[in-house]
Amino acid sequence: MPPRQARNTRDKRKTRNAGPEFQAGISGWPENLEPSPEPRAPTKEPREPVTLLNMTSPLDLVVLHEHPEWQKPLFEALRRRGVSFAPFDLARAGFTNDDLPGARLYFNQASPSAYLRGHTRAVPLALAYMRSLELRGARVLNGAEVFALELSKSTQATLLRTLGIDTPRSITFNDIRALGGLVGGFEWPGVLKPDQGGSGARIQVVGSLAEIEQIFARDPAIWLPDNLFLLQEYLPHDPDQGIVRLEFVGGELLYAMRVKTHGRFNLCPSPVCNPDEGDSACALPDEPPVTAPPVEFAPFPEVPADAVHTATRIVEAAGLAVGGIEYLETPAGRRVFYDINANSNLRPSVAAAFGFDPFERVVDYLVTELQR
Repeated sequence: MPPRQARNTRDKRKTRNAGPEFQAGISGWPENLEPSPEPRAPTKEPREPVTLLNMTSPLDLVVLHEHPEWQKPLFEALRRRGVSFAPFDLARAGFTNDDLPGARLYFNQASPSAYLRGHTRAVPLALAYMRSLELRGARVLNGAEVFALELSKSTQATLLRTLGIDTPRSITFNDIRALGGLVGGFEWPGVLKPDQGGSGARIQVVGSLAEIEQIFARDPAIWLPDNLFLLQEYLPHDPDQGIVRLEFVGGELLYAMRVKTHGRFNLCPSPVCNPDEGDSACALPDEPPVTAPPVEFAPFPEVPADAVHTATRIVEAAGLAVGGIEYLETPAGRRVFYDINANSNLRPSVAAAFGFDPFERVVDYLVTELQR
């Protein structure tokens, strides 16, 4: 179903001609916006009230991102469906406090791992821009609050605990001496990870407080960019079963997959980073190469219904429009949820096993949101 027409043909011509005016002062827009589709047949549904917001919106959708390769399948699906959209590159962007929303809907695809690609400043820009848009009345899917949650593993850990969901015990710290006062009773080994996650960077299994002290003494830059770390309970799992990732769109399960890690922490599902054949194309800077086999992704149609129910609760509590939830099962029988991802890099080969193109499903959802 195509997105609902929000204005008549004459209005479209007026807003399209006005487009550059509303882009004035905004950096991050491409030089040439995506071409809009031909005018669509008017809907029989009641027309929305004409407001300043929809009068000055030449586009249906703006996609906020900083990794164009990840977005190619989504952009292709949007073009096929005739959705008028523009990408907004957060890596080199700016805005003013006079800017009005330039689209009926915004979809945030920013990633916490941006700093690994030299786009450290994309993250604070994304948060600031989305907060500004939301203050102006724009609808932003996976907006500022959701993105802030994705950026903070400590907040995720507390959210899961408040929901009564089994999750690793976590200690958050910004100073080794402070950590020393909190590790009483901690069962080693543990997992050392940054509060701002992304592509498994800066995660290590550690055996003692002394080892952690050595890590930070050896490389103080490891604190950057967020200057906050977690020490988490280490949870073993069957390597032949791997961990489980459930992808959601619009609050509904899209698919589940098993991910065999082979000891790796970079579990990015995008074929750009972890292709179906061959090694990862997303090597992390300043980290030694991993000699283990590549990460394996496999469809998991037998995912337990109660695991789906728990993940759905997390999605609802986090306010995710599109996102992925991860859990693992320990030899002792615990099912432990530990990661909330608002930026979902969908895996076409896994979705194909279920009989669909995942990006078409995302566009279905975006179209539905445009019709609201």
